[in-house]
Amino acid sequence: MANILRQATRLGEGLPFPLGATWDGLGVNFALFSANATKVELCLFDESGEEELERIELPEFTNEIWHGYLPDARPGLLYGYRVYGPYEPENGHRFNPNKLLLDPYAKELVGEIRWNPAHFGYVMESGDDLTFDERDSAPFMPKCKVIDPAFTWGRDHKPGTAWDRTIFYETHVKGFTKLHPAVPDSLRGTYGGLAVKEVVDYIKSLGVTSVELLPVHAFVQDQHLVDKGLANYWGYNSIGFFAPEPRYAASGNAIKEFKEMVAHLHNAGLEVILDVVYNHTAEGNERGPTLSCKGIDNASYYRLIPDQRRYYINETGTGNTVNLSHPRVLQMVTDSLRYWATEMHVDGFRFDLATILGREPYGFDEGGGFLDSCLQDPILNSVKLIAEPWDCGPGGYQVGNFPPGWAEWNDRYRDTVRAFWKGDEGKLPEVAPRLCGSADLFDKRGRKPWASVNFITAHDGYTLNDLVSYNDKHNEANGEDNNDGHSHNLSWNHGVEGPTDDPEIKTLRERQKRNMLATLLLSQGSPMLLAGDEFGNTQHGNNNAYCQDNETAWLNWDGIDEDGQALIEFVRRVIAVRQSFPMLRRGRFLSGEYNAEFDIKDVTWLTPTADEMDESHWHDGNARCMGMLLDGRAQATGIKRPAMDATLLLVINGHHDVVGFTLPEVTGGNVWRCLVDTNLPDPDEAPRVDTGDTYMVTGRSLLLLALEPEGKTSFALRRAAHALRNVAESPTLSFGEEATEEEKPVEPVEVKEPEKEPEKVEAAAAAKPEAKKPT
Repeated sequence: MANILRQATRLGEGLPFPLGATWDGLGVNFALFSANATKVELCLFDESGEEELERIELPEFTNEIWHGYLPDARPGLLYGYRVYGPYEPENGHRFNPNKLLLDPYAKELVGEIRWNPAHFGYVMESGDDLTFDERDSAPFMPKCKVIDPAFTWGRDHKPGTAWDRTIFYETHVKGFTKLHPAVPDSLRGTYGGLAVKEVVDYIKSLGVTSVELLPVHAFVQDQHLVDKGLANYWGYNSIGFFAPEPRYAASGNAIKEFKEMVAHLHNAGLEVILDVVYNHTAEGNERGPTLSCKGIDNASYYRLIPDQRRYYINETGTGNTVNLSHPRVLQMVTDSLRYWATEMHVDGFRFDLATILGREPYGFDEGGGFLDSCLQDPILNSVKLIAEPWDCGPGGYQVGNFPPGWAEWNDRYRDTVRAFWKGDEGKLPEVAPRLCGSADLFDKRGRKPWASVNFITAHDGYTLNDLVSYNDKHNEANGEDNNDGHSHNLSWNHGVEGPTDDPEIKTLRERQKRNMLATLLLSQGSPMLLAGDEFGNTQHGNNNAYCQDNETAWLNWDGIDEDGQALIEFVRRVIAVRQSFPMLRRGRFLSGEYNAEFDIKDVTWLTPTADEMDESHWHDGNARCMGMLLDGRAQATGIKRPAMDATLLLVINGHHDVVGFTLPEVTGGNVWRCLVDTNLPDPDEAPRVDTGDTYMVTGRSLLLLALEPEGKTSFALRRAAHALRNVAESPTLSFGEEATEEEKPVEPVEVKEPEKEPEKVEAAAAAKPEAKKPT
């Protein structure tokens, strides 16, 4: 460090690119965008980050970028910035050189924010953001670190999973591994923990293809949560778009550990998708702290109310909105995405509140700057891009309106499937398009069914277990008097609020879990599974566990009972079936239109008597059972020729009682083989039923049957039989005893009651006293 400081007098002009701190083997180039600053100081710190050793004024200002070159500086150097300029909140300027600022392009952060009034550009105790605070924030701030990006990736390559085969598995780095018995204590809750062989093998064994991680960008622990003894668990409060969250690193080297995790997952054929937050930062509104962009150039980085520039446009609900209409801010976001895709080998991104990213000053525009930049960028248009297509601003709900190349979370799918299995009336007309990839929302401009990311649960809301166990949210531990979180959950507790020992209720709850999982995995589109749903993980009715960095939100691996293990195996079998039949993941939207040339309909909707549904059936509010006949001969691509897929029949019965369903007579075969029956979660073999026979479909259950072709072999059926045999012969790992440090190293890499309450579970169960008592 002393050598670095001796060389400071040799400071060179450097270059305005690349932005950030870049080591070239001889020294470090520093470049920072600020259009309205009058001076920028580079602040150097000792190895602990506690002592500020020197301030060096960046000597050059080129195209609104301040830059300088520090000879002989090396990786490991800790730094921050102090930026000078007008403190004029009424004009949008909040420069205050007393505040140490993080480089927006910092690749690594050292230390954590220790909340203090000095973090605020104004005198925080006064509550008046027009005041000017002269206290130094450096002692309480993390520091930026110059990195050496070198890493030996060896044979790593991105899996490149086709969209039609993609199954997302949403999870949290810390929550997935914190209680995992196969992960050594020192690695629990870390990137290294997610790379442990048993963890990777388990995820791979499910059949999912893409691990979607909640935010791993460096984020801030909100002061109001810290003051209440809570934490920002989910991480939707970014302060560094290039730096991995250091708290998730066991080794102290977050970049290296993150890359090793990616390499291990890639080696198993699993993609890595990041949930990213570019719509806002942790600096909040005019009363928030000054940590980075606010002090660097507030008027450029954030959207301000045009005629009241003291105040922020808050379309995110978090206080501020990142100004992606500014070219340098847009560059920062796209540079960040390219960095994670190229340097960190990430396979795709899920964008939080993505409507913000498509907003221009006049509103959402699917041809806006950011969305256009992704489509034309040779790196970004080759990774998976997934939008959460809503925000809190006017016109913020944009499901189906993102441009080609994007996939979108489909909350219409979530709500429709939940309502149907809860027993709401008149849902069949809404269920049909959701099973078909939501063509009513996405079939335009050449978009494909995979553009609909189907989900029933996600990190935000109930787990699947809680969806069938609670009528009301139970968020008391969040400290907001249970007023936070959504109340419209479309959940049903089946007679008892929370856990119960009633065997009939437990049996029905387990079947309802299978119903929703099977519906999700057998629908057209891209399914997303919430980690832990496959074994019945619970958050005890908390549907907003964003601040619960504890056993409430961590996955409870020790709590996997016999039902949980059976549910895991059920999920594995259904995924195996989905991947075996191209008909379940078509690249063309199903239309139900008659193709006279081939005498085929790709999908036909059937009543329980095997008659084609007509308007009277669709408008029968009491109808809760129907069949979806998928003709395997239907044209599969733009080439006009019949396909050779298997013909399938999906039957859903939301009625509380058994329904006799006549199996239709169709061209090509006389026998149906039942591959999935949610009332028989673990059949010894697939039952075979003749066409024209009646299959007694259990109340509240789902079937999938495949037609056995006459006189020839069905390759899809053979694939399915082989896949199911593999699942049966290789059950998921039993984690057994907790791992020790020596045993498990990470190897280096080469509710309220429903308005229309569904029918009672059974009369006998409803009559039991304990079925009416909350537990």
